[in-house]
Amino acid sequence: MIPVIMAGGSGTRLWPLSRELYPKQFLPLVEERTMLQATVARVMEIAGIGSPVVICHNEHRFLVREQLAGIEVVPGAIILEPLGRNTAPAAAVAALQGLADGDDPLLLLLPADHLIRDEAAFRAAVRVGEPLAAAGGLVTFGIVPDRPETGYGYIKKGEAVGDGGFRVERFVEKPGPVTAREYVDSGSYLWNSGMFLFKASRLISEMDQHASLIMAACREAFARRQSDLDFTRLAEAPFRECPSDSLDYAVMEKTEAAVVVPLECGWSDLGSWASLQEVSGADAAGNVLRGDVLVRDVSNSYLRSESRLITAIGVSDQIIVETADAVLVADRSRSQEVKEIVERLRRQKRTEVKTHRRVFRPWGSYEGLAMDSRYQVKHIVVKPGGRLSLQMHHHRAEHWVVVRGTARVTVGEEAQMVSENQSTYIPVGAKHRLENPGVIDLELIEIQTGSYLGEDDIVRLEDVYGRQDQQTTDDEG
Repeated sequence: MIPVIMAGGSGTRLWPLSRELYPKQFLPLVEERTMLQATVARVMEIAGIGSPVVICHNEHRFLVREQLAGIEVVPGAIILEPLGRNTAPAAAVAALQGLADGDDPLLLLLPADHLIRDEAAFRAAVRVGEPLAAAGGLVTFGIVPDRPETGYGYIKKGEAVGDGGFRVERFVEKPGPVTAREYVDSGSYLWNSGMFLFKASRLISEMDQHASLIMAACREAFARRQSDLDFTRLAEAPFRECPSDSLDYAVMEKTEAAVVVPLECGWSDLGSWASLQEVSGADAAGNVLRGDVLVRDVSNSYLRSESRLITAIGVSDQIIVETADAVLVADRSRSQEVKEIVERLRRQKRTEVKTHRRVFRPWGSYEGLAMDSRYQVKHIVVKPGGRLSLQMHHHRAEHWVVVRGTARVTVGEEAQMVSENQSTYIPVGAKHRLENPGVIDLELIEIQTGSYLGEDDIVRLEDVYGRQDQQTTDDEG
């Protein structure tokens, strides 16, 4: 059995904490581990499980690699999608990867951003589904509902099959409150979790039958894949032509082989700030307080501070989330509408949709501190052994002041060591590189001056992370 972790979502409902380049699956929302790390660690406890395959967006590849290394897990593959195409193409690519490894494995397909409290119950359900999938079933895991939830789709159980499974009678879209209550009271319906278990060859056969355009595009993208450092990069042109569809719509609602295994495990998809509040352990007043927060006469609210003090007086049922560059205030009952704010920001081309003020790179991170028309100040952190690309700028000069650690700075053909409280200057047009040869983080203040300070004014000449042709508009270093 091979776990396949789908880590390509954008997590717009948890904005402003979740951003396009740092979405919720890479955040520590409930515990010290990130959602991706918790998901991978959970499946690695299943006896006999293989090395995980992670499918993610190209922009997140270094985050995935670093977070897997942080829990000492070596992936079987990290497959890069050039753009998001929903879960059906991800499942198809995973099946092709499984067959390419020379076997026909069972694939346990899981989103990277779900919370599961009872991990033993999850593992037991996987064991129930294993023989059903081995026999050719397309197994999905249905959450036993504990309330009439209108935010989830439902699965109606049919006749019993195997030892603990049921035929899927039908999938149901998100119901209204009255219908949701009827579903829960009947005992015949389960929440649709979006978790699956199937043989690689069986999924491909079903997709050839029910989603042939998706399967054809994925075959072409996978056949033309390229290796890039530790990653497998799908061919962009055929993948761009692939229809975007969920596995539910593309296959599960059409196949005769759908089987559901009930699962009662303290599950949440963390699809909104309200759902995060529900699982985060409220105090006696019903509040969840994170970070530097001070309240008086506040109840049933979620307040989270990332960079500065939040105070609140006399409010209830509120979501208040602060980051360095944005603040969200929302009625708790309307937390699902955050995605609409994100869409408005996206149409306005606001950078707050894509990045935080602190931006992570494979070598470390940088954070904007101040900016005007002709200058910009940044705090740069380079991890031990990290190396920025050899690069040059057409429009800006840079001054670097080391505040911690030691830097190796190359300007033109000359290299020098720059220690704490020392500085150096990079003229406009000069080839240069910054490295950390030490064993502690290198921290420096960068002052940029010039007529144009956009991050697309970077010409990469050499890069150990393979990014020469992967520049983005915020690609410092």
